[in-house]
Amino acid sequence: MSFGLARGKELDPSPISVTETDLPPLPDEAIGNPTAGRVDLSQWFVNVGGEDRRALPLHIEIGSGKGTFLVQQAAIEPEVNFLGIEWAGEFLVYGADRVRRAGLRNVRMLRTDATEFLRWRVADGTVDVIHLYFSDPWPKTRHHKNRVMQDSFLEEAHRVLKPAAASGVGELRLVTDHDELWAWYQRHFERWTGKPDSRYELLPFERPTSAGEGELVGSNFERKYKQEGRPFHAAVMKKK
Repeated sequence: MSFGLARGKELDPSPISVTETDLPPLPDEAIGNPTAGRVDLSQWFVNVGGEDRRALPLHIEIGSGKGTFLVQQAAIEPEVNFLGIEWAGEFLVYGADRVRRAGLRNVRMLRTDATEFLRWRVADGTVDVIHLYFSDPWPKTRHHKNRVMQDSFLEEAHRVLKPAAASGVGELRLVTDHDELWAWYQRHFERWTGKPDSRYELLPFERPTSAGEGELVGSNFERKYKQEGRPFHAAVMKKK
């Protein structure tokens, strides 16, 4: 199916977007048994481009926007599967079409609430890395409950991440331009890292290989905010 969006372009996200066949509705029994609705995400990469990719590492990007990071990074890491999650339908369609046109066989995209998806759909210890770049800061106090970064989110991220047995595994990678959101992140760092019994270790952020010179990630948001002179903050929370 194609979609006509801005400037008359015909966009076709269908080969990349996750469908109801891939992700059927949450079963009623999930209310009493949270594992009932969890799916094997590796199946979404079976026979993509004629090859079985189920055993490859899996990265999830929360808030993929128009897919800039996915297109850049997936192209230089063909032996990694990427799942991009985006709530805005028009961005999802645009990003999935970009992935399709780039001919990338290691990317799928899904329109859903990422925090609920982690909670109800993702099995324990199946994700290598979660990328959370330039998340909506929800600046008004009454909206802070809508921020992705919550204690409940960190609990679910810890559950779905693989044990950090190697470099680049078991990581939650964070970047923001928003000073107050960064302060919010730091308060969570204090609760979740730095103690002998902490669930995470706090590490410096390492730029992905696809980032351009002087960039942290190279997303559309970063390039826009850089022109506006905004400061950036970044860190990695690694599962212990």
